[in-house]
Amino acid sequence: MSDAPTGSTVPRRQLGRYLRKLRTDARMTVKAAADALEWSEAKMWRIETGNTSLRSLDVEAMCRAYGAPDEMREALMGLAKETKGKGWWHAYGDVIPGGFDLYVGLEEATESLEQYAPELVPGLLQTPDYHRALLNKSRPDLQGDEADRRVQLRAQRQNLITRVTSPPKLRVVLNEAVIRRVVGGPDVMADQLVRLTEMNERPNVSIRVAPFSFGAHGGFDTALFTLMRFPTTGDGRDHEPPTVYVQGFTGALYLDKPHEIHRYAEAFAEMWDDALPQDDSTALFHRMAREMNGQ
Repeated sequence: MSDAPTGSTVPRRQLGRYLRKLRTDARMTVKAAADALEWSEAKMWRIETGNTSLRSLDVEAMCRAYGAPDEMREALMGLAKETKGKGWWHAYGDVIPGGFDLYVGLEEATESLEQYAPELVPGLLQTPDYHRALLNKSRPDLQGDEADRRVQLRAQRQNLITRVTSPPKLRVVLNEAVIRRVVGGPDVMADQLVRLTEMNERPNVSIRVAPFSFGAHGGFDTALFTLMRFPTTGDGRDHEPPTVYVQGFTGALYLDKPHEIHRYAEAFAEMWDDALPQDDSTALFHRMAREMNGQ
């Protein structure tokens, strides 16, 4: 039976990424793992690079060989069941536990990200107080330590943008509603606007505002989306295909077909070109922050 990959590459790539990490954490070479599982090294390479689908029983065997925790084993077995689909909608809390954050694993491997945010400041740019205010609204059941843990995890995730070694390039288009929507009160929102100003001064970050005067634009009928691109190989080919992440209320859509990437890239380029220039956007953040502070 052929194990040639079909459908969306996203679940395969993420499964391979996690299995490779489990192997290296277990201090096993590819050869040692292949010998333990009675597989070829070529098969191990195909699995870890996302070039083959995988049965959940095989994933279970690999996790046991690597000494993976039960929760991780169950999550990866669930992910393996998604690797043969024609497309991929990841429903939160479905076969893969809701707390198993697949998007973050992709985000950490990117070379560049392009985001359109119609309603709220994207996670990579949020202050802790802004994020906490959103949690209080969307998850009032979260109390004390759990809410604190989520805020800390978001702050750790933001290290991706500020890390010293090869931070990804981040380009963001914010709908004007994002900076006028007062989340957490005027003080929290003023601090958030100051954060946007500071981030826009980083060499790898560019944030532009799509003003209301924009009218209809290329992204007016879509939700928050992120177009992720990954490092290329030595001969200039994509190491893994670009991927669009579209956030939904009950799940997330992952797209990686060329025509899908082209459509979102085209929409983002249109919004980017028509939005306020970076310096004008920074000036707007400054002005809005002063207004929030009553100045």
